Amino acid sequence: MTAIPGHPCLPTRVVLLAGPSGSGKSSLAARTGLPVLRLDDFYKEGDDPTLPLVAGSRDIDWDSPLSWDADAAVAAIEDLCRTGRTTVPVYDIAGSTRVGRDSFGIDRTPLFVAEGIFAADIVSRCQELGVLADALCLRGRPSTTFRRRLLRDLREGRKSVPFLLRRGWRLMRAERGIVARQTTLGAYPCGRAEALGRVAAAAAGRHRRASSCS
Repeated sequence: MTAIPGHPCLPTRVVLLAGPSGSGKSSLAARTGLPVLRLDDFYKEGDDPTLPLVAGSRDIDWDSPLSWDADAAVAAIEDLCRTGRTTVPVYDIAGSTRVGRDSFGIDRTPLFVAEGIFAADIVSRCQELGVLADALCLRGRPSTTFRRRLLRDLREGRKSVPFLLRRGWRLMRAERGIVARQTTLGAYPCGRAEALGRVAAAAAGRHRRASSCS
């Protein structure tokens, strides 16, 4: 296979790991043993005037891709693939604000994982850059995802309890549609075991994406 015209084959590639909030992306990414870029750190700040609201509510819609800085996330991924290092924001979800910046590197690792609920929204851009190894969408039972998400968010004090309950109920009802949308954007829907298998295949050089190089 060959590179996309105008983009040289890069030695480092990314697996984009998407899925509904609470689907287990962070824990699965950790299990791969690969460097992990947290895409949630690219959220916009809480006073950003472009933040969307939940329809019929005053709640900020943190599950809309409009609440997230896709350009900065793609730039960081490209930096990592080209140089092995980048600078990322440090985001405090409870405070809805960036609290600093940090250096992030992957050394000489030829593959890393970028995980977050908006990972599917940058599949086509990463593919155009010639850096995409695979794109996955974790899926499971909506009731299990609801429980896992709520326990995590309460434990970490991410938002107020009423907000978390409203958000959790809304996301549980919308989960199948969320998975369908991420699949349409190019992320392959799968469970944890299959996802780990695909990451292992990518790590072994058996890339699944049309843009990969040999």
